Amino acid sequence: MSFPEFRTKRLWLTKITSSDVESIFELFSSPDVVKYYDLEVFNERAQAEQLIRLFESRHESSLGIRWAIRPKETGQLIGTCGFNSWSEKMRNATIGYDLKPEYWNRGIATEALFEIIRAAFAGLLPCGALHRIQADTIPGNVASEKVLLKLGFKEEGTRRECAYLRGSYHDMKYFGLLRTDFKEK
Repeated sequence: MSFPEFRTKRLWLTKITSSDVESIFELFSSPDVVKYYDLEVFNERAQAEQLIRLFESRHESSLGIRWAIRPKETGQLIGTCGFNSWSEKMRNATIGYDLKPEYWNRGIATEALFEIIRAAFAGLLPCGALHRIQADTIPGNVASEKVLLKLGFKEEGTRRECAYLRGSYHDMKYFGLLRTDFKEK
């Protein structure tokens, strides 16, 4: 299946390519972006190249998919979103997203995620129609939780010390969205 691309009112959601190395490096070299992420701050462009290859490999292997988030007026990558993993058999997926700090609090993440969730529940992705989408956040990541709640996700609980990041264990809050709960605009 070819890489699905989408358009929203303000955004293009496209494939991340090798021409995005500089933008990916800028994104993940920001301590604010990776504060609640399972990545260390990038300090060399080779890390961005490796991440792009990982995104390509997940898509090629039908294990997940990641889009570049691009404002229509510039076409520059300002963030990424997608499904880190999915199970065609179980009809569920885990969603993830990030955005350059100068674009926070503008509804961009919500707009991008709404479109890929709509596509996933409609069966427009290589994994087929999903029934459930889940997300994990580290307690304290209030902005990410607000995005999820705006999209209709329900907080389902906390897994105690299930993540090991930057030398310590962290709890993870988990959220779920069922196709039957998703409200199309």
